[in-house]
Amino acid sequence: MPTPSLELNTLGHRIRHHRLRNDFTLDELGARVGVAGSQLSLIENGKREPKLSLLQAIAEATGTEVADLLSNEPPNKRAALEIELERAQAGSVFRRLGVAPIRVVKGMSDETLESILGLHRELQRRELEAIATPEEARRANTELRLQMRAKNNYLPDIEKLAEKQLRAAGHVSGALTHRTVSLMAGQLGFELIYVNDLPHSARSVTDLENGRIYLPPASIPGGHGLRSMALQAMAHRLLGHRPPSDYADFLQQRLEINYYAACCLMPETAAVAFLQQAKKDRNLAVEDFRDAFGVTHEAAAMRMTNLFTQHLDIRLHFLRVDGTGAISRVYENDDLPVPMDVTGSVEGQMVCRRFLARSAFEEQNRTTEHYQYTDTPSGTFWCATQTGTTADGEFSITVGVPFDDAKWFRGRETHKRASSTCPDESCCRRPDPELTARWKGKAWPSARVHMQMFSPLPRGAFPGVDDGEVYAFLDRHA
Repeated sequence: MPTPSLELNTLGHRIRHHRLRNDFTLDELGARVGVAGSQLSLIENGKREPKLSLLQAIAEATGTEVADLLSNEPPNKRAALEIELERAQAGSVFRRLGVAPIRVVKGMSDETLESILGLHRELQRRELEAIATPEEARRANTELRLQMRAKNNYLPDIEKLAEKQLRAAGHVSGALTHRTVSLMAGQLGFELIYVNDLPHSARSVTDLENGRIYLPPASIPGGHGLRSMALQAMAHRLLGHRPPSDYADFLQQRLEINYYAACCLMPETAAVAFLQQAKKDRNLAVEDFRDAFGVTHEAAAMRMTNLFTQHLDIRLHFLRVDGTGAISRVYENDDLPVPMDVTGSVEGQMVCRRFLARSAFEEQNRTTEHYQYTDTPSGTFWCATQTGTTADGEFSITVGVPFDDAKWFRGRETHKRASSTCPDESCCRRPDPELTARWKGKAWPSARVHMQMFSPLPRGAFPGVDDGEVYAFLDRHA
């Protein structure tokens, strides 16, 4: 019975409420339900998740219903205060302060809790005020990331649609060819045309009137091959997209067309069979999956996030990090502690220096994957990282899993291990005390300003696209 970690606190408080309502001690209720009082204490304090059979026994012993125990509502005002404080102290804003959390005890008054919570609320308000600039895209992206996390990054309807289109084009196995992609376009009434004068603001342009999809003449840096771009353009038609109503809608459409392209390049049936066999052999590896389907390392790693939890019962994380250590793309459903701001946004945040996603840039051999175990406040994780370079600079691609699932992967024998306590700033963000004493007040670094800080949020029917440039292009080729 999966229960979100933050809900365990509420569950524990509701069990305690019904236990005290019946005047049971922990040991007395434990005797009635067949467990030790110490075990009940762990459950009431949100430290352990009870089995459904135990919940049923507790409900019967306390004269309530299981559904009542599982309610998300705190059972009383005191419990609501304690739960809110627990959540505030577990949040990234408070943890960045490096201040020890307060342990709530029975003798602490409600007024004291309310005063402490008032400080936390003001801290949150000031943090929000500091970033309350127009960041529609970041907020929309965060919401979309959380929605996909809840779905384990798996969209079954698009999976089925892709396999249907592949069968209709006669694709059976192996890497998807450019010829097959052209056949798939033809089935939708489109012709693929490669041109040198594609508008710089567009990756492709679809002429709906004349049934043409215009693409650049060669693959562009970063691994976005022509097959993928053509499939994405077709996906807009197949998925019934209309001009996006807002930036969130635009991001949703972008996610769906990327997902469709990945499903075509690495079809679910064949990809799952390949991964299941690799798991059986205890030899899962991004590079093997990549080579089997003729895609980029990043595309293979991202496709694993679609399929691992759904079909292999493996939770995982994916990180794309640039050479400065900033996260440019992320997915996780294994509770890896990733840096985030108060809004929950992860992109642009600096990953811990101890993570292999960042330390891999220091490796001399860049042609192979590197492996590492990392101890974190959320447990130990194993990961594999590959670095690369584009015209925009260095980047790394990381796929990782909790310690217990490392047994399925090649590279699990690595002896490389690191320890991270981020988001505690003492982990890797605060300078050495001796260096601070030596240089504080005696240095003046000039910060590098990222130009995107001054870029306005793209708006309009197709954010980021110069409509006039596109229309002029179509007029030339009509």
